[in-house]
Amino acid sequence: MTLAYPWVLVLALLPLALLWRRRAAQPVQAPVMPLGHWLAGMPGVSTHSAKNPLWLRLLTLLGWLLLVLALARPQVVGDARQLPTTGRDLMLVVDISPSMDEPDMVRQGRRINRLQAVKQVLAEFIDQRQGDRLGLILFGSQAYVQAPLTFDRTTVNILLQEAGLGMAGNATAIGDAVGLAVKRLRERPLEQRVAIVLTDGANTAGEITPDKASELAQASAVRLYTIGIGAGADSAITGLLQRNPSRDLDEALLTRMAQQTGGQYFRARNLAELSGIYASINQLEPAVQEGQFYRPVREHYVWPAALAIMLWLFALLFRRYQKRRQQPLRHGSETEKQPYV
Repeated sequence: MTLAYPWVLVLALLPLALLWRRRAAQPVQAPVMPLGHWLAGMPGVSTHSAKNPLWLRLLTLLGWLLLVLALARPQVVGDARQLPTTGRDLMLVVDISPSMDEPDMVRQGRRINRLQAVKQVLAEFIDQRQGDRLGLILFGSQAYVQAPLTFDRTTVNILLQEAGLGMAGNATAIGDAVGLAVKRLRERPLEQRVAIVLTDGANTAGEITPDKASELAQASAVRLYTIGIGAGADSAITGLLQRNPSRDLDEALLTRMAQQTGGQYFRARNLAELSGIYASINQLEPAVQEGQFYRPVREHYVWPAALAIMLWLFALLFRRYQKRRQQPLRHGSETEKQPYV
């Protein structure tokens, strides 16, 4: 327990100073007029001294001490904690068009579709980005922000895992998705703007062309890392499917977008390559591990302040009760009591 303003405790001596000043004052002799028995019983004339009992004065003094303690702000300072306030702003842009349902990825001997592979690899990538702000944009015929930039990596991963094929339409609007990412990143610090765009096709929809979106990204200093996913023409999966599952992938476009913005293009033909790509991006854009520290503070001034108020309210009510009890005595004992005038 510490005090934010310990010098305020000097105010606790104020009642002693007032008491010393009161005792130092010299009493003044006043003339006494023999009118007491005439004035007793008149309205506003009391036959009792107004002096409060000792316990009530001590209670008032205790209330003052508690108020001074509250003004000094007692608080408990916790252990130092690290603030995840430094790092990069990474916008994950993921294609969820129906073509991502192509089962050309293999995990533990079992074929899975591209979106399932992306969810698995991105879950590990998101978990490693401690200290970074992450956002999630999903796109198909349209692009929308599934999660704004946030430190809450758990929520971003949950929203990614809940994404379904075809939720955003059946086409592929790469330009709109990149444009939306640039819009969300351009308000962030200049050196931290990064977008990772993953798709398995070519731009087939949208209001902004990918080249125009790349220009916007370049003008806003947003680095684009583009990933083309899908099995190659020479893979074993291709023989099973009896066709090239990546025939629609526009690698030239993705390469151009990355080079124009200072990023890099990656090709993921299987799950291992996809994992390696995100590991490479981790090295190219390392997460900042060292952040600022703070010590949480819990304030406790409210308790002495509340207790002081309760004591003073009790003293006030007691004085009113005491005054009411004295009123009948004022009218019934004129000859026994001498009024104070």
